[in-house]
Amino acid sequence: MSQPAEIFQQHYQNYLARISGIDLASMRETLGLVKKNDQYLIPFFGRNYAVSKNGIMDDTGKIPDYATCVILAKYLIMCPDRIHEDTQWAAFKDFKRTSHVLNVNYFSSDTEKVLVTAFKGRHDALAAAGTAVGGIFPDEDISYDLVMQFAALPRISLLLLFNEGDEDFGAYGTVLLQKQAEYYLDPESLAVTSAHLARRLVQAAI
Repeated sequence: MSQPAEIFQQHYQNYLARISGIDLASMRETLGLVKKNDQYLIPFFGRNYAVSKNGIMDDTGKIPDYATCVILAKYLIMCPDRIHEDTQWAAFKDFKRTSHVLNVNYFSSDTEKVLVTAFKGRHDALAAAGTAVGGIFPDEDISYDLVMQFAALPRISLLLLFNEGDEDFGAYGTVLLQKQAEYYLDPESLAVTSAHLARRLVQAAI
């Protein structure tokens, strides 16, 4: 989800304008925000991002990459009127709002294909990379070679599933999302969130 610098700035400013009209204090509990001085912190894959009328900043004071900015902005803008709690896991394609074929294709190419390409025959390396980026091994009775859970946002967790494959079936990797996720992010942003995880895992394994 790369963008030329000029377009990035236009979209970034548009998101800031929309965020400036939001009462972040009223969203604190619903979204799991953390108040710090005049800012609100949003944990995103274990890293805190500060949001205020002045912008979106990472923990070094820099503007994050475009995809991260979009996900964080959408998380605020799409805040539901109440907390939704449905922690059952669901495949991306099964979400009711995932009707656009481009979103499904993007999820397949930038999450599933990335995982298989990078970690086929290397599920131990994937486990190590997952641990390095904050993943945990949940108590889930799922028949995969590797199962790891990641906290993407306060109300959204992802479940990574990976099989090495054998002579009959090729390697396979995917990400499940909690059903409640669709109340907090739109399908495109959910797909970008899972792709972000896949990229971080690849980077951690290098």
